[in-house]
Amino acid sequence: MVLYRLFFIASLLLILSLKEMVFTALFLAVLLLLSYKQALYITKRAVKSLLFFNLSVSLGYFIVASLKGIDPYHYIFYINLKVFTITYFVFYFFHKINMVEFFAFSKDLSFLLMITLSQIISYKKTYEDFTLAYKARVIKKLHSREKKFILRVFEFFFSKALKDSKERTLAMKARGFF
Repeated sequence: MVLYRLFFIASLLLILSLKEMVFTALFLAVLLLLSYKQALYITKRAVKSLLFFNLSVSLGYFIVASLKGIDPYHYIFYINLKVFTITYFVFYFFHKINMVEFFAFSKDLSFLLMITLSQIISYKKTYEDFTLAYKARVIKKLHSREKKFILRVFEFFFSKALKDSKERTLAMKARGFF
C-alpha cells in the first residue's frame, strides 16, 4: 500500500507541475486509455462534481479578465483541463484502490473518512427514500409539486446537516481532534 500512496502523491505532483496544456492533455489521454472500460463512468462523475464550481469560477475569471483587457480563453481552458485531469485521476485511482485501506496508515484520517462515508451513505439513502415516497404518491408529473418536493428535501437536508455537524463537532472534540 505504501507504493500506491507514493504513486498517488507523485502523480498528483506531476499533474500539478505540468505547465504546458499539451502535456496535461497527454496525461489525461493516458488516463482515458488506462480506464477504457470505465472511462465514460468516471468522466460523468468528474463532470458532475466539477460542473457548477468550474463554471462559476471560469465565468468570474472571464468577466474580470475581459474588463482588464486580458484574453481569458487560453487560461480558462488550461486551468479547467488541469482540474478535470486531477479529478479524473483521483476518481480513477480510488476506483481501482480501496480508499479505506489507502488511508489506514493514520488513525485520525481513517476516523474522518469513516465519518464522511457514513454521512454520505446516510444522506444518499435518505434521498432515495424521499424520491421513492414522492413517486409513490404522485401519479402525474406536476412541475409545481416537483418544485415543492425539491424545496422540502433541500430544507430537510439543510437542517439535518446543521444538526449533524453539531453532533460530529462534539464527537470530534471528545476524541481530541480540536
